[in-house]
Amino acid sequence: MVIVERTCEPRADVAAAAFVDRVARWIMEGLDGRRPSLLVVDDEIDTCRNLADILEEFDYHVDVAESGEAALDLVRRTAYDIALLDLKMPGMDGMTLCREIRKLQSSTVALIVTAYATPRTQSEVLAAGALEVLPKPVDLGRLLPLLQNVVSQPLVLIVDDDDALRQSLWDLLRHQQYRVGLAESWEDANRHLGSQNYEVVLVDLRLPDGSGRDVLESIRREHPDARTVLITGHRDEMTAGGEEIPADAVCYKPFDMPQLLETIDRLTHAVR
Repeated sequence: MVIVERTCEPRADVAAAAFVDRVARWIMEGLDGRRPSLLVVDDEIDTCRNLADILEEFDYHVDVAESGEAALDLVRRTAYDIALLDLKMPGMDGMTLCREIRKLQSSTVALIVTAYATPRTQSEVLAAGALEVLPKPVDLGRLLPLLQNVVSQPLVLIVDDDDALRQSLWDLLRHQQYRVGLAESWEDANRHLGSQNYEVVLVDLRLPDGSGRDVLESIRREHPDARTVLITGHRDEMTAGGEEIPADAVCYKPFDMPQLLETIDRLTHAVR
């Protein structure tokens, strides 16, 4: 059960904080009017709705689910920014649900809520891909700044058919405070780009369903605000022919990780 603990500040102060929070997010979202989306999952549906009502006061769009299975149905249709998951639920628990959400929507940041936190639980939850474990009752004074921090993190999409590489970059970039989407093909990347405003897209030169160059040209046409990085282990192909590279940067495999991070950071700031 997700239990919510309100602070005892006057209602006027809460309203003022909500206004400031709202304006800050509008700026972060580039004034495009998109509200950050949250999924709250708890087997106590009334508790879910109570928390949803509170978060909607702060201009979040919130959906609720009372089981892991119902949550996954929603995740298949919607790319949520954040998922707030109860750890102890009948059937699929929050940790298993976190892993399944990561497979379906890797850019969704998961937060686990539990009254049963132990050092082992903390370690297991983080290994499952969650950002943080929150104790019950949920303290809004802690939750709201955490949510705002998450939605302010830049979105990066990695398009590569090497699963081990994708997962390695996911871990690296999550630790650097990026939200990270993973796509194994151009078709998969199209799905991601249609549901989220990615700021930087890393595209492998060779994909199972298309050339990386063609993919980059398409991104340039259809998502002109996104910055792109061509990633490849075939340096010779990049120097042959003298063709223009339709990307903002090129990074070669095996990666020089400091250089890769500097490139992503630079391009992110160029977008913002």
